[in-house]
Amino acid sequence: MENRHLVQLRSGGTLTTAQQLSLIISLSIPAILSQLTSVVMEYIDAAMVGALGANASASIGLMSSSMWLIWGLCFAAATGFSVQVAHRIGAGDEEGARSTVRHGMATLLVFSCLIAQICFLIGKKLPVWLGGNPDITADASVYFMIYIVFLPISQLRMVSGSMLQNSGNMKVPSTLNILTCFLDVFFNYLMIFPTRSVAIGNAVFRMPGAGLGVAGAAAGTVISETVCAAFMFFFLNRRFRLFDSAHQQGSYLGEMKRALQISLPLCMEQIVTNGAQVAFTRIVAPLGTIAIAAHSFSVTAESVCYMPGYGIAAAATALIGQSTGAGRKDLTKKLGYLTLGFGIAVQTLMGLLLFVGAPAMIGILTPDAAVRRLGTQVLRIEAFAEPLFAASIIVNGVFRGAGKTLVPSLLNFLSMWLIRIPLSALLAPHFGLPGVWAVMCAELCIRGGLFLVWMRREYH
Repeated sequence: MENRHLVQLRSGGTLTTAQQLSLIISLSIPAILSQLTSVVMEYIDAAMVGALGANASASIGLMSSSMWLIWGLCFAAATGFSVQVAHRIGAGDEEGARSTVRHGMATLLVFSCLIAQICFLIGKKLPVWLGGNPDITADASVYFMIYIVFLPISQLRMVSGSMLQNSGNMKVPSTLNILTCFLDVFFNYLMIFPTRSVAIGNAVFRMPGAGLGVAGAAAGTVISETVCAAFMFFFLNRRFRLFDSAHQQGSYLGEMKRALQISLPLCMEQIVTNGAQVAFTRIVAPLGTIAIAAHSFSVTAESVCYMPGYGIAAAATALIGQSTGAGRKDLTKKLGYLTLGFGIAVQTLMGLLLFVGAPAMIGILTPDAAVRRLGTQVLRIEAFAEPLFAASIIVNGVFRGAGKTLVPSLLNFLSMWLIRIPLSALLAPHFGLPGVWAVMCAELCIRGGLFLVWMRREYH
């Protein structure tokens, strides 16, 4: 059943501040859970592989930034169509929304197949280019290649969930992503470890396993994603009846032009930010296996804190998108500021939990004492960046819903490439991983301040 406040928004009804906040929270909670499940899957991979030793962990950590870049490009491409879905639903144009979903799905599957083919061709060399040690590059390459082969499936899951969210349905994508998390635990457990004896109380039984190690972590995850993608597409089709030939087709050229206007700046943003993460990994790699593993585990642990911000940003995109489509200029500004305040409050609390709980969070991921000590140190540095990091994430989501994606790309370029990368390269040889993460903390704070100034200027 659709949220009644969202229906009021589209129909021109009056919403009190309390009702607007209730709407933001009701859409944000499922989106937060959806984002957190992706983090939990990373935790599962990292914790299970962590039991195999620091080299296995480092092989995954080496490839993480490259995979974020690829997923980021797929997300950017999907946003060009999913934001149009929000605008058309907000305007009451169901036929137009259905046409956008159809054309978007076909275009994005072709796009993801092309990206996968390119990445497959460079997959064996990429770990070497990133500066990985010879003892981890083979596992890193296999891990990367398995994900790449299944990239079109990941794109299907991503775009189906995004279009459902922007239609106002946050609960189905969230529920399916939670299911994916449980499936990931099950399949990773089977794929990573060999067949072995397991004792429960006085009973001992044989647990089957493929014993694939690092490759098993990737295999288990892509199997669970495939199941989720099938269910996600089923619900998308039920919502929009994509195969019903009785419906009229919209203008593909018009939809594609608008999608490019939205997606190209986002693609540039993903290349800038995730390309910087690849460069960041290249800076960390010479610091050694312990530093790579600690960096990788700490990034995963920190993501628990900022993923709620991305969930709230997803809700903001849907809300602002539909209010823009409905012509509700009276609500877009207030909803933007309310969402921003809510997001900063949530992520400030998460930053406090990160500072206090850093030893436990990194301890779940690895038994290695040296990795734990270094990971705890850098996580406590990063905790101070969380409130302003939230500001950049959520302001980005607000204006993405309005279809304004160019300025965030420019701000991210300035902060990542003019502050984070050069200062990290300068400090890494002298201060090691803590120096690199101190730079990252400072850069995120500056970036958040820039986004707040921009929002204030736009809404002045």
